[in-house]
Amino acid sequence: MRSLRPTPATPDVPELPEVESVRRGLRHWITGARVTEARVLDPRILGTTSQRRIPPEAVDAFAEAVAGISLRAPQRRGKFLWVPFDRPCGSGAQPQPPSSALALHLGMSGQLRVHTAHEELHRHTRAVLTLEPGHASAPASGSPSGPPAARGEGRLELRFLDQRIFGHIGVDDLVPDGPDSLPRHSSHIARDPLDPHWDAEATARVVQRSRAALKSVLMDQTVVSGVGNIYADEALHRAGVHPQAVPSRLRISRIRRVLDESRIVMLEALAQGGTSFDALYVHVNGDSGYFERSLRVYGRAGRPCGVCGEHVRRIVVGARGTHFCPQCQRAQRLPR
Repeated sequence: MRSLRPTPATPDVPELPEVESVRRGLRHWITGARVTEARVLDPRILGTTSQRRIPPEAVDAFAEAVAGISLRAPQRRGKFLWVPFDRPCGSGAQPQPPSSALALHLGMSGQLRVHTAHEELHRHTRAVLTLEPGHASAPASGSPSGPPAARGEGRLELRFLDQRIFGHIGVDDLVPDGPDSLPRHSSHIARDPLDPHWDAEATARVVQRSRAALKSVLMDQTVVSGVGNIYADEALHRAGVHPQAVPSRLRISRIRRVLDESRIVMLEALAQGGTSFDALYVHVNGDSGYFERSLRVYGRAGRPCGVCGEHVRRIVVGARGTHFCPQCQRAQRLPR
């Protein structure tokens, strides 16, 4: 395992490609593993940004809830991760579909890292799950790493690091949602552009009804999930649409184009492991993504647009720093 690097202030990651990269990494390390022990080093990781006072009994309750569980393959919707699990059952009992999951959210600076037990704990480690390899499924074809049992690595630790503690770990009930299920506390989250059941046309119609700035609507996780500050800026630039355009005054074809570009840019980012500006977003083995090199406007204020040469500008939309090219993304003409 690589040692952790210094952790400076973080920009707007992780978003969907970064979380999906983490999910894929976790899949080959934890699927089929059994949790033998849970240690919560900072109780705040069990809460949320609006719930910082965690009662002492919550730590014991979490440790008891996950002791002995067998982890299934990690799942994701938008920026939300969860790992369905099976509870210990008596011999001869028939296996049942999982009804609960280990719910994980990386927030702004969360990391899920796989380590061996003898490796030193980083000072921002908030929770540790000790894993015993089980009968995990074989790794995907071409994958460089398979489940621990397949590699004979023995007991490992899944460590949740979070400098700012905007992330969360906990146990949640699974609720049905169409052909699949997701944690109850994430049930308000819309499907994302990489979801096989995502309805792009229905999403475009919802977006077109809004009178808010288009970028703000793109980042509304109840409309379409997974699109954050980075990929909203990139998708809007590729589609040639101003971030402050009002969807209700746009042709549906332009909204479809923006949604299509959001899917394309996130697939491209995923192929490069996501966007890593610093050590706060890394994969489970400590590697960084390198899509930062392909960004067209995000973080490039004052630098020439790669399409037309005009200087990229930065404004604030919905309290978020927003980057766009004033030539490629002309401001919407409002009716007189």
